[in-house]
Amino acid sequence: MKKLIYPDWVRCLQILLTGTALSLSVFTTTTGTSEVWANSKNEVIAQTIQTLQQSDQRWIQINLSKQRLIAWEGDRVVYGNAISSGKKSTPTLIGTFKIQSKFKSTQMRGENYNVPNVPYAMFYQGNYAIHGAYWRKTFGTPVSHGCVNIAPKHAKWLFEWASVGTPVVIQK
Repeated sequence: MKKLIYPDWVRCLQILLTGTALSLSVFTTTTGTSEVWANSKNEVIAQTIQTLQQSDQRWIQINLSKQRLIAWEGDRVVYGNAISSGKKSTPTLIGTFKIQSKFKSTQMRGENYNVPNVPYAMFYQGNYAIHGAYWRKTFGTPVSHGCVNIAPKHAKWLFEWASVGTPVVIQK
């Protein structure tokens, strides 16, 4: 029986060709899926809104293109206000979430910012929160580091109205 021994250069060439083929197959199978993924995410958001509107549950809707926050009880609007969401370089997450924790006042730190005494913070995903922004005079423009900023008096109302577990729906 003849033994197959490949010289090192042949083995390297095989690894290179295999890696290239895998990269091409991954690239060609994922092009177009971002559009499918976006459509399916939009469908999930639409379905969630429809389900919440058919309930009597309290929930928060954030429309990033309109820079508006609406508080709902089922299909009834109970409060609405202008917000400032994340700027292009630090966008606000899109999707369906639930309020995970609430703090009457907290310190927020990140790259290029350190803000003490941030009022009425309601965290819905990691470090992303809806909170009062005493350092802003106007709202309606995406300028935050990804959080949903609202005027402190409106943040207080929302903080007292919502509880941990309240759904938050964020859409474009």
